Amino acid sequence: MAASTHTVTNQAPPLVAYDLFSADRALVEAVDRHLDPALLDEARSELSALGRTSGSAQVQKWGALANENPPKLLTHDRYGERLDEVEFHPSWHRLLGKGVSAGLTAAWTRPGGHVRRAAGFLVWSQVEAGNGCPLSMTHAAVPALRTDPALAAEWEPRLTSLVYDEGLRPAAQKAGALFGMGMTEKQGGSDVRANTTAARPLAEDGTYELTGHKWFCSAPMSDGFLVLAQAGPSEGRGGLTCFLVPRVLADGTRNVFRIQRLKDKLGNRSNASAEVEFDGTWARRVGDEGRGVPTIIEMVAATRLDCVLGSAGLMRQAVAQAVHHCTYREAFGGRLVDKPLMRNVLADLALESEAATALALRLAAAYDHGGEQERAFLRLAVPAAKYWVTKRCTPVVVEALECLGGNGYVEESGMPRLLRESPLNSIWEGAGNVQALDVVRALHREPAALNAYLQEVGLARGADHRLDGAIKSLLTELADLGGVEGRARRLVERIAVVLQGSLLVRFAPPEVADAFCASRLGGDWGSSLGTLPHTLDLAAVVERARPVS
Repeated sequence: MAASTHTVTNQAPPLVAYDLFSADRALVEAVDRHLDPALLDEARSELSALGRTSGSAQVQKWGALANENPPKLLTHDRYGERLDEVEFHPSWHRLLGKGVSAGLTAAWTRPGGHVRRAAGFLVWSQVEAGNGCPLSMTHAAVPALRTDPALAAEWEPRLTSLVYDEGLRPAAQKAGALFGMGMTEKQGGSDVRANTTAARPLAEDGTYELTGHKWFCSAPMSDGFLVLAQAGPSEGRGGLTCFLVPRVLADGTRNVFRIQRLKDKLGNRSNASAEVEFDGTWARRVGDEGRGVPTIIEMVAATRLDCVLGSAGLMRQAVAQAVHHCTYREAFGGRLVDKPLMRNVLADLALESEAATALALRLAAAYDHGGEQERAFLRLAVPAAKYWVTKRCTPVVVEALECLGGNGYVEESGMPRLLRESPLNSIWEGAGNVQALDVVRALHREPAALNAYLQEVGLARGADHRLDGAIKSLLTELADLGGVEGRARRLVERIAVVLQGSLLVRFAPPEVADAFCASRLGGDWGSSLGTLPHTLDLAAVVERARPVS
């Protein structure tokens, strides 16, 4: 019999068995705001079901097990034949199956699909972010494939299927398929035009043989991959071109896809990222020769939005854990959540989380709305949001972890897993400088993008004097783009924060908008989180962030 010494009190109960969607007021309101009212009942029901699944003890356990049991590379079978397979823990497959069945790869095929998927992706990322990679790549491959109607007709129904069909077989024999991507190489990194993988035309029109490598190949267990290689020249063209590489060929033989090793990563450990070699690998051209970057750019844009959504999800979960802990934990004669200084910290965290959520869902809505204006808006807003939201994720998670004290530093709390995950989205699909320079490129080359952005933030003009001042200051900066590269990060930060402020002024409760504008736009803020003006209604901001269904 175990010895009994005393009763343990003053511990927060686990945050489990709750609806992650319905408990997130900012997310629920964003879905209500951006969806056609005729779709709302169905969408709320679906998202609430996913929220309950995500908050269940069983699914949270799957997330922990998938993280604790990273994938294994099987290069050869017992007879020495190449396998090039990746073995995952059963919990990984369960999570991926749930994500597919929840429609997280099916945005392109239903009304309001991008807002519905974005909300679901933000919720699902809070369980275990590692399975977000194949979900994101599969979703994002659709617009690239649509540059070739025949390929789209063949592959799109598989990629948007609600069925997760595990295992390597010809795609035509599967009820659903997943896609990965390979762009970067050892010598180039983000400079994909430095790629050296060669594509030699074969006799059949549009088919090629690839020779080369990919330094980072996402989701190597997938059924197909979009990759970049130097083609030709064929028909007088040639150059960097986009290709579809199937994992298994139509006759059932395996394509040459040699997985050299899996990356040993800081976080995102349940997900496989690989180095692969092509040696006579069969591929089908997607788009025209020499148009590889324009062909794949819509895939890149979609995955960049998923970086924003993933970071917003991580921030939301970190803030939910911090507010939950401080609601139950007592110290120095009262609940932590009622202590003025802790309340300031929690409110500051909540502001960052809500601003990220509002911005991410607005970008998703632009995909649903379509039209030239919205496409122009996305051209500037996506890289700016990707730069800023992903940058804010790590300091938010660190501060939220600190709210739990030593408990937050222990693996069982789940906070260390969030912390290890937090830098990834800032690196994936182009690190901070790449995003900042992409915004600068849009400012120089695409005036419609800036006009669309200014029209968007202008919708809130006159509602808050601090926002009005920030818009005026931003216009001054934009008026002179000389030497802009050296100040690109500062400029892009202001573009993103002004857009967040505009959205919160228009749609958030007054106490949230007031606190955001006072701190982020009005200059009444310190150098760390928890330095909001003490005169604000911080209790209301914290209460809004509390995870209660």
